[in-house]
Amino acid sequence: MAYVGRFAPSPTGPLHFGSLITAVASYCEARSHAGKWVVRIEDTDIPRIYPGSEEHILSCIEAFGFEFDDEIIFQKDRLNIYESVLNDLQQHDLTYACQCTRKILGSNHIYSGTCRDLKLPHDQQAIRVKTSNELICFEDLLQGQHCSNLTNELGDFVLKRRDGIINYQLAVVVDDYLQGMTHVVRGADLLDNTERQIWLGRLLGYPELQYMHLPLAMNKDGTKLSKQNLAVALDLTQAPQLLNKAIHALGQDPVDLDQPNRMLLQAIQQWDRKKIPVGTTIQGVFE
Repeated sequence: MAYVGRFAPSPTGPLHFGSLITAVASYCEARSHAGKWVVRIEDTDIPRIYPGSEEHILSCIEAFGFEFDDEIIFQKDRLNIYESVLNDLQQHDLTYACQCTRKILGSNHIYSGTCRDLKLPHDQQAIRVKTSNELICFEDLLQGQHCSNLTNELGDFVLKRRDGIINYQLAVVVDDYLQGMTHVVRGADLLDNTERQIWLGRLLGYPELQYMHLPLAMNKDGTKLSKQNLAVALDLTQAPQLLNKAIHALGQDPVDLDQPNRMLLQAIQQWDRKKIPVGTTIQGVFE
């Protein structure tokens, strides 16, 4: 099967150096396999969209020399698709409405299934998917085997919030399938999401994907670079220098400082997944 990979940022803030590492790794991994690389904007959580961040993402893709295949899709334009999938799951009795509020749930992060058998109407309620008491495992290309029992460690999880927002877990699984994805390259902070997505994909009859979770770039406080932690936005005037820094952070052989598209071509030719640092974090401080 031909390789299809993707870069799928959320526009909750401008892209930062950690985002660039993910873009470089996903791009080089796809192109080194003569595969396709597509871009998806994961913006179902519309209230959290940061003004101008979608434009910044597109500007970064151009400034850093990435060439994407197929049309960029925006998840906020596909809400009817996710609703249709939710309806299919409901018809097969795989989901249920939940009236539990955060106050009711308290600090317990494992949902006990309080509403599973209440058969509440679905209107204006959160929608949860039923999990099964079984071990789900996958072999990550970098992190090795990773397993989770969703029922014991998480419980039935939300696919649609009470306010109508489609949950990330549903949208990403549906779009990965509809876009023909075969491989997912992303940060290790999303490692624990994978069993949920595998489980949901199985319920929907989708083929399973191959995953590669990258070690995370950290800031001086020892926390990952993220929009929530106010990581510095990528400076497009420094694209070659930042690209060179990202390639180095991924443990790859040096490339000549040049136009970004030429640097990426050289990085693809030299790409070696085995040289990516082992573990879930990259040694060093990145701002």
